[in-house]
Amino acid sequence: MLTSGFNLVTNNIIERLFCKEQPFLILVIKEQLLKRRISIITAFSIVVANMIGTGVFTSLGFQLSSLQNSWTILILWLAGGLLALFGAFAYAELGTHFKESGGDYIYLSRVFHPMLGYLSAWAGLTVGFSAPVALAAMAFTKYLAPFGLNGNKWLAIGVIVLIGLMHSFTIRHSSRFQNVTTVIKVLFIIILVVLGFVISGNTNNAFLFDNSWQQEIVRPGFAESMIYVSFAYTGWNAAAYVVDEIKDPRKNLPRALIGSTLFVAVIYILFQFALLNNGTVTQLEGKEEVTFTAFNNLLGSTGGKWVSVFIAIQLIATISSYLWVGPRVTWAMANEYRLWKPLAKRNKHLVPVTAVWAHVIISILLALSGSFEKVLLYAGFVLQLMASLTVATSLFLKKKEDANVFVSPFKPILQIIFLLFNAGVLIFTMRDRPVESFIGIGILLVGIVIYQFDKPSVDNVAE
Repeated sequence: MLTSGFNLVTNNIIERLFCKEQPFLILVIKEQLLKRRISIITAFSIVVANMIGTGVFTSLGFQLSSLQNSWTILILWLAGGLLALFGAFAYAELGTHFKESGGDYIYLSRVFHPMLGYLSAWAGLTVGFSAPVALAAMAFTKYLAPFGLNGNKWLAIGVIVLIGLMHSFTIRHSSRFQNVTTVIKVLFIIILVVLGFVISGNTNNAFLFDNSWQQEIVRPGFAESMIYVSFAYTGWNAAAYVVDEIKDPRKNLPRALIGSTLFVAVIYILFQFALLNNGTVTQLEGKEEVTFTAFNNLLGSTGGKWVSVFIAIQLIATISSYLWVGPRVTWAMANEYRLWKPLAKRNKHLVPVTAVWAHVIISILLALSGSFEKVLLYAGFVLQLMASLTVATSLFLKKKEDANVFVSPFKPILQIIFLLFNAGVLIFTMRDRPVESFIGIGILLVGIVIYQFDKPSVDNVAE
């Protein structure tokens, strides 16, 4: 009611001030009045919900297959957090420089070449934003395994569709839903960390603190494990994709990106040690359900079931955040290219509804095909590659004498470290997991072919 009343008042004011023969001017003013409704709290929620998803609850088992020293695990997650922080600095600068929603698409198109922007939006539509939704929905059913719902495709589809509906009306609805589900997510993982260290569980655990970490960090397995860690940290750039909906972006965008990344990094490191403290290598190695196993040891079968239920519930916030952010990137591309023009349609509240449902459909298709680990690896490969290209754009920005532009500290040192580390991880991944790597490359090649047949739209104003 409040939103509809606001719209009615603004419509009347605009139409009294400007004659109806100027529809474009009226549209522009309406857009500016409807924009910038996201508070710092919601921006923070979007980033945290994007980051805390399936990766933190499932990755450790895959890492223990090749890395078993606890110092190595610490270094792995600390390195992932630092890289995410370096990337967040770059995205905060890019977001306040361009002040347009669309993230990678905008930055790569404006700084390097339209094809790279197009490619990033294509990657986002097909795997970058859709794959995390599919993975979270798949994991949702897996964590309900104690109730006989493991692998229930209809349940996974139903969750994706219902959350898609939640993001099909107004930004106010989306904000409230996102904030509530993110609070549940954060409280839950903090409680798990506390329980993991305070309660005395099994005396047997996976801790191993010796000098073997010196050999492990130079093995290919360390680089491959960084793909899992990078995927777990994916989302540190989320608020940059909706920058023109954020109130006071010069102040709130850097705070949201940097503050939430630091917060999540601390939680992630503590959580991995809580898992290692409550499970043996034999129990955890190569397993996807490591969180359920560790807390089943700690709390017993009944407690383990409830932990499993809440892991499923907190994944709702992850799905929600990706179905909010991803369609904004797709909308930015669709607004400028003819082939995707139908996805540029928005409702009267400026929500890109058709793009939301495009992501819903692709997420469902991904959830119905492929194994969890394979989808995670090729999606992680693509995300890491595109994030690297985008961070590189910050090195080529034309300097603006503008107080409203955030400037990344220690530039360009942090960006170069980010790029070199990511390059090493991508090379090792291509060598050790060529199938998944080439699936990711193949998706990008398809995007290049489509780009050759597409043409820029005559006008860039979405219908």
